[in-house]
Amino acid sequence: MELNIQQDKHALGRAAGAQTAQLIRNAIEQTGKANIILATGTSQFQTLEQLVKEDIDWGKVVMFHLDEYIGMPITHPASFRKYLKERFLDKVAPLKADHLINGEHDAEQERRHLNARIRQYPIDVALVGIGENGHLAFNDPPADFNTEEPYLIVNLDEQCRLQQMGEGWFAALEEVPVQAISMSVKQIMKSAHIICSVPDSRKARAIKNSVEQPVSPLYPASILQEHPSCRLYLDDASAALLAPALK
Repeated sequence: MELNIQQDKHALGRAAGAQTAQLIRNAIEQTGKANIILATGTSQFQTLEQLVKEDIDWGKVVMFHLDEYIGMPITHPASFRKYLKERFLDKVAPLKADHLINGEHDAEQERRHLNARIRQYPIDVALVGIGENGHLAFNDPPADFNTEEPYLIVNLDEQCRLQQMGEGWFAALEEVPVQAISMSVKQIMKSAHIICSVPDSRKARAIKNSVEQPVSPLYPASILQEHPSCRLYLDDASAALLAPALK
């Protein structure tokens, strides 16, 4: 895991987005195509803002995304499909393909459909974040590090749901769904390159645990320590609790 600490979330986003773009261009140059995973949430605002400005042949890119609430209509402000359409897909040229998770379909049927799709596409670059509880995608602690299933139906713990409310996506905890379809930890780790963007002081404890604790399902994002090409982009606030030697 390589740490890249920027002064603020805007500088973080510019750096992470530019690096992501270069990795996508490299994949296209080497193989004629690029397969990517995109994350959502407030941690990705600035990274995606930079990415859509980059010069990329999007017609050679296939996109998957990390997770979506079960039962969530695309019209809801918290819909991750809505998020990706408005913040990414509507701002770039048409992709070769985009595989958005439809939380309104039968969840098990949608999961199986996604599993069949993603198994056909080795991932070149994955964008991810880290939750306040240390989750990676919606793999809350204790996360399943062993399943080979690419996508899972998961239960969301209270800390995870409180984060979604705290970020302003929902007005009350009761409104936050209790289940989601989430990409598994092992599927994320199969990506050739991982760009992990994590701004803000509320993520500082999760960052410290993910970087300094031994790899453990209790700290799901700690598994990124074992990835051969993971760049962790932080700002001064999210890096505040790291040991001085790491800064």
